[in-house]
Amino acid sequence: MKKNNTLFLVEIAIFGALGYLLDLLAGVLSLKIWAQGGSISISMVPVFIMAFRWGLKGGILSGFILGLLQIVTGTFWGIDPVQIFLDYIVAFTSLGFAGVFAGKVSKSAKKDDLKKLILYVSIAAFLGCLLRFLAHYSAGVIYFDYLAPEGQPVWLYSLLYNGSYMVPSFVIATIITVLLIKTVPRIFTTNNSIS
Repeated sequence: MKKNNTLFLVEIAIFGALGYLLDLLAGVLSLKIWAQGGSISISMVPVFIMAFRWGLKGGILSGFILGLLQIVTGTFWGIDPVQIFLDYIVAFTSLGFAGVFAGKVSKSAKKDDLKKLILYVSIAAFLGCLLRFLAHYSAGVIYFDYLAPEGQPVWLYSLLYNGSYMVPSFVIATIITVLLIKTVPRIFTTNNSIS
């Protein structure tokens, strides 16, 4: 059991850091299209991997590490402590809720059922991305009303701004996660449960 706990903690640290590095890379490649933060990124893939490998706890903790690393390294965009908490801690931690579907993803991978695998990974990724989007959207509505173009309601501005990078990120992360599971299914099908 102790060996399993150590492996869990090591993987949380590694995959959280990998997500952070992928997010940094996406920020550089996006050429600052989203001036107030955000980018089309595959940084969610390591969080989804941990969510499917270790369940809800693994996903939530690796997402938390990803958000925390952005804050402690100063690679965040913020104007208020609550906004920073929403946009980084809540948003990235919530990606881990994809782990709710860990059992179904693992079962589909073991049975080599591609249709169910795609379905469950898509639903899980959608849940995590939706929760992340809601955190970013809420922060946008509460804190960034002054950035909305004149005459545009702030709710619409936040919806369009955050949706413009979250929708493509969801699609790309889902495709890459499915491809990884199909290519290396054993890393997703080990029964590593942490209570």
